[in-house]
This record gives sequence, structure tokens and C-alpha cells, in this order.
Amino acid sequence: MEFEDDEKQKLIKEVHVCLYFCIHVDINDNKLAYLEATQKFVEVLNEYFHSVCELDLVFNFYKVYTVVDQMFLASEICETSYTKAFKQLLMLQSLE
Repeated sequence: MEFEDDEKQKLIKEVHVCLYFCIHVDINDNKLAYLEATQKFVEVLNEYFHSVCELDLVFNFYKVYTVVDQMFLASEICETSYTKAFKQLLMLQSLE
């Protein structure tokens, strides 16, 4: 995990399950909250795809966007519950 601070913003780089994430946040935002949200995001994807990889994200981008929309709103963390985000993804699968 790396942090790069600027006067007005931060860049957080992190690796989870062989996936690389770069998060750009305001200087006043809590780094650890975004790291935890990223961890929950990966847990949901890992549970759904049974060991998530880059190809899962590329070919199922609409499912990934569903999880992102559930967990983040206007670049702010709005949902940290693993079960709620996972249920939303399962509901999308049932509509297919």
C-alpha cells in the first residue's frame, strides 16, 4: 500500500488478490476508510466470482458497476455492509 499526498488530494495505491487499485481522494478524507471499503469491494467480488481476476472485471463490468454503485455514491462511501452489496449482485443475477 502506498500513499502519495498533495496539497489538496491523496492517491492511494493498493493490491488485493492480484488486482491493483488506485483511489484518488480529498486530503480531508480518511485513508483507512477507503482502504477498508476497497477490501469489502474485493471480498464481494471474490465471493461472487469464486476467486476474482482481471478477466472477471473486464467481461462482467456491469456486475462490477452494480457493486460500485451500491457501495459508493458521488465518490463517497455509502455502504460498508458486505451482505447488502452481495445481495444486490445476486438479485441482478436472478434477473438475467
